[in-house]
Amino acid sequence: MTVEPARPEDVQGLLPLMRGYCDFYGASPSDRSLERMAKALIASGEADGMLLVARGDGGDPVGFAAVGWKWSSLRGARVAVLEDLFVAESTRRHGAGRALIDACAERARSHGAPALTWVTALDNHRAQALYEAVGANGERWLEYELEL
Repeated sequence: MTVEPARPEDVQGLLPLMRGYCDFYGASPSDRSLERMAKALIASGEADGMLLVARGDGGDPVGFAAVGWKWSSLRGARVAVLEDLFVAESTRRHGAGRALIDACAERARSHGAPALTWVTALDNHRAQALYEAVGANGERWLEYELEL
């Protein structure tokens, strides 16, 4: 299992994984929107965020993580926000999720971020088990969203 920044030639292989993530959460952005997002993250050179890809033994994408940046007054610094993490069902429980989180943390650390943060659904117990296994602490915040 290897994890590295996504490349332009990875986009088509990442789209089914991104769609799987969206399906899991009941979201339905267009494939064009997902492709645009992936290309923008790849092109940003980590200035706006990063898109990492986990590759299986054959080199094909088996998982991805999308990370953005935000300023945190509570930290007095820019923190990394793990927006999306998804591993293909057939590859789960083989270390891809942990490898993606570790790679996100390392890249965030290299950019000077004091923390990597993320949220997950309250009923996503499988993901929560992974997050706790890597040493992350679940906080009690109520997230709001204003549709624009």
